[in-house]
Amino acid sequence: MEHIYDTIIIGGGPAGLSAGLYASRSRMDTLIIERAKFGGQATTTDELDNYPGSIEECTGTTLSKRMKQQAEEFGTQFVKEEVVEVELEGDIKVIKCKKETYKAKTIIIATGAYPRLGGFKNEIELRGKGVSYCATCDADFFTDLDIAVLGGGDSALSEAIYLAKFGESVTVIHRRDELRGAKSLQEKAFKNPKIKFIWDTVVQEAKGEEILEGLVLKNVKTGELSDLKVDGCFVFVGYLPISELFKGMINMTERGDVITDEEMRTNIPGVYAAGDIREKLLRQVITAAADGAIAATHAEHYIEEKFN
Repeated sequence: MEHIYDTIIIGGGPAGLSAGLYASRSRMDTLIIERAKFGGQATTTDELDNYPGSIEECTGTTLSKRMKQQAEEFGTQFVKEEVVEVELEGDIKVIKCKKETYKAKTIIIATGAYPRLGGFKNEIELRGKGVSYCATCDADFFTDLDIAVLGGGDSALSEAIYLAKFGESVTVIHRRDELRGAKSLQEKAFKNPKIKFIWDTVVQEAKGEEILEGLVLKNVKTGELSDLKVDGCFVFVGYLPISELFKGMINMTERGDVITDEEMRTNIPGVYAAGDIREKLLRQVITAAADGAIAATHAEHYIEEKFN
């Protein structure tokens, strides 16, 4: 007899792990499918000082490990697989992966988002050769070197502060004349003697053959070009939802964010979305975890009404 889960959660970041915890605690037969690293984008964050209770050296990696372990202790099952096709209509949903096919009464989509490219010349060619999107992953490679950070939001400022622990200097390049990040992060960055700022500027080109040697900058107000010699360029200009797999099935914004109601319900009965893939104002670990809890709770209610 084929196995049918109560819920399958696609994605093992904070939203997926939180959904797994809440579903399993409700005695739901729960499976989380993750294609990469459990913890998602949170594992690339060095400091999580805005997550409630994260006082004692809480990093994205340590928090993710604890979340996974907690869900596991309540019975959540985990599998490392890549989902290649989904069938979401009908009472039983079908999730086809590269190796196996899984079925469930409900689905929670928590695939998250991926870093948006900076959009400058030679960015792709020098990716991994000086151009990076993860400070926690690559900071050590730039010890005592000059680093540029592209962006002006929370991620850019948090990672600039982190990179300053390693680099000789960190230059934040922002296309506007003021930052968008939290005031507390701005204060930390402005006080750090290693961090300086270049305003009203975008990166037009990354220079270098085998490795990054510098950047060509363009002032958006004057059009003036200038060169900045750096050894590393970290891009933090936002994220795009990982939703391609569900296009044409689930209602989305033009950008690809999944549209849900306050209960995390999509337009398909029994299908929910949680975390950074969802259309929302604030994309943080705390809001992703909340989304996951809400989605799992309403998935349980749906099963009780539909199948019992």
